[in-house]
Amino acid sequence: MRVSADRSILFTPTTLGKVELANRVVMAPMMRCRATPDGVPSPLATEYYVQRASAGLIISEGTQPSWQGQGYPRTPGIHTPEQVQAWAKITGAVHQAGGKIAVQLMHVGRVGHRANQYKPVGHVAPSAIAAPGHIMTDTVGRQPKPVPRAATIDDIHDLTGQHRQATSNALSAGFDAVELHCANGYLSHQFLSTGTNQRTDEYGGSARNRCRFVMETVSAMIEAGGVGRIGIRISPGGNPSAIPDDNPLETYTVLLQALPQDKLAWVHIQPDPSGWDPSPLYEFVTAPLILTGGYDGDTAAEALCSTPAQAIGFGRPFISNPDLVQRLRHNHPLATSDPSTYFTPGPEGYTDYPAWSDPE
Repeated sequence: MRVSADRSILFTPTTLGKVELANRVVMAPMMRCRATPDGVPSPLATEYYVQRASAGLIISEGTQPSWQGQGYPRTPGIHTPEQVQAWAKITGAVHQAGGKIAVQLMHVGRVGHRANQYKPVGHVAPSAIAAPGHIMTDTVGRQPKPVPRAATIDDIHDLTGQHRQATSNALSAGFDAVELHCANGYLSHQFLSTGTNQRTDEYGGSARNRCRFVMETVSAMIEAGGVGRIGIRISPGGNPSAIPDDNPLETYTVLLQALPQDKLAWVHIQPDPSGWDPSPLYEFVTAPLILTGGYDGDTAAEALCSTPAQAIGFGRPFISNPDLVQRLRHNHPLATSDPSTYFTPGPEGYTDYPAWSDPE
């Protein structure tokens, strides 16, 4: 079946900062929980990412910049020599397959549990406010999310330093770029939002102050990684981790106007489940824009034509369709993924989804 002319825009090249993409299909970051207990990506991860190397850009699963940044079981890090070496094998294999790959730095802040930390150092956040609900652990089952320790000024400077060092580690491991996870209720998002940041110092209160940690962290990452190598992901509005903001339009307008967008590789916007419309923010995005959230081939092509987006992120479709780019190009049906295997330790639901083959 022929692909419509409109959809063909997905398969044209583009450039995000200093990263040249063969097409505009981005594999969005997705937690998969397949690393070893000490945060080293397993050989399965190499196979997983290489299978998906036809994407214009892969953005890795959330990767912690420190032991403190881990909140879930079996998530990878990029702060020990063993972790960096394992990632270098992955980036090398992806490049050999013709792909580009960025790492997403994810410090969970208050979202996690000590039982999931290889070194149980506990959790720090802007304010001592627990995230609602429970979290799964491999050792003690479901546990309520604990109250985090409120960060001191020294802690905040250390957190920025963690991201600076992790960025340096990522570039030495061969990543093409680094994305700061400033979405989905994790640490950077917690600093931005009035519901989780109740500080009264220079990192809390006004929108400008609540943006300060993110601004300083992004600047540190650019210093370590260079111009055109750093991206940021945001999800304005509500959030599954119950991270409300009194005025998201104000918060994110201030953030976007304060960020050094001329030095960024991209701004990555993910709509939130509350239905809050982020499109009024597009006029404040001057860096290359990635949009992610529920797209198929036709709606992705439409978004590229009707918004400032230069690329479109696909998440879950990449889980069960390692050859998603080719399926979109040729309008092949998409396979359905099995949610029960999203976060399990083995190869099932990870590297065992086949590429398309024509029915005989």
